Amino acid sequence: MAHTQSTTSKRSFKHLTPFDRGRIAALQEEGKTQTAIAEAIGCAKSTISRELKRGTVTQMKTGRATFEAYFPETGQLKYEENRQACGANLKLDDAIEFIQYTETKILDDHWSPDAVCGSATLHEQFEGKRVCTKTLYNYIELGYIGVKNIDLPMKVRLNTKKRRIRVNKRVLGRSIEERPEAVEDRTEFGHWEIDTVIGKKSQDEALMTLTERKTRQEIIIRIDDKGSDSITKALELVRNKFDANFAQVFKTITSDNGSEFAELAASLEKDKTAVFFTHPYTSCERGTNERHNGLIRRFIPKGKAIHSVAEETIRYAENWCNRLPRKILGYRTPEACFLEELANIA
Repeated sequence: MAHTQSTTSKRSFKHLTPFDRGRIAALQEEGKTQTAIAEAIGCAKSTISRELKRGTVTQMKTGRATFEAYFPETGQLKYEENRQACGANLKLDDAIEFIQYTETKILDDHWSPDAVCGSATLHEQFEGKRVCTKTLYNYIELGYIGVKNIDLPMKVRLNTKKRRIRVNKRVLGRSIEERPEAVEDRTEFGHWEIDTVIGKKSQDEALMTLTERKTRQEIIIRIDDKGSDSITKALELVRNKFDANFAQVFKTITSDNGSEFAELAASLEKDKTAVFFTHPYTSCERGTNERHNGLIRRFIPKGKAIHSVAEETIRYAENWCNRLPRKILGYRTPEACFLEELANIA
């Protein structure tokens, strides 16, 4: 059955391909008009007109006579040359001071590109002479600045976890399902997540980490081992630090079901600090603390014995976490938000 009308729609705003240019040359040799060629290719007549001008070159016949002819190869070559000049102009020259500041923050202070851009915007630095996060990542990818992908830990992280057969594990206390809604939506200050970071061996010294859910404030304390007595002693240090305000600063603590937290609820009972436990093998239910443990690993890699780590390194890691601008906090630092909450309590 013959179709009297074509139902094929013309393409809109598509670039010509090398195959299209070959067809244009063939149709022109057949004596087709520009309108007929445009219909056959499926584009506007003006596109054909511009392409013929782009790919037409002057040739010489025998006897010095010249003529003009369209060559698809010439059209394709000029098209590719023009494409090299497309796109927005680089802002490297105008934003050179911001780029230098960025390189320092990423390479020396281990900030992320987003933290650099967000903090500069919040504090109105380099006004009109800075680039956005996406552009900064593009510059890094293209090698335009002195930062490489290998300098961005989150871009080169590999998943090294192996699948394991899980065994049943009992919940040590009140389930996370009983946790108040104010803890879930992070609207109220004073709700923490707790975990331990181990070193080379489980019998070695370890770190107890506490992360406040609303402000993302981090507390890191070196402990003798991954045992419940060590956790109790570490919490006593925290209690002494906040003294009379402890109950207001630590309203709840969410933990996993590790044996080191077996006495956690009992040790905090007199402070009326509620303790909740996640479902077994569900670390994502205390994801804020897990995320911070990953940040700590930048300074204390897995497999490194904790007893060999200087106290200055631990304090540096803690201060770095608390002074890193966070997008989720409007590029304010956890430290600033935490001190503001403490002032409200006082």
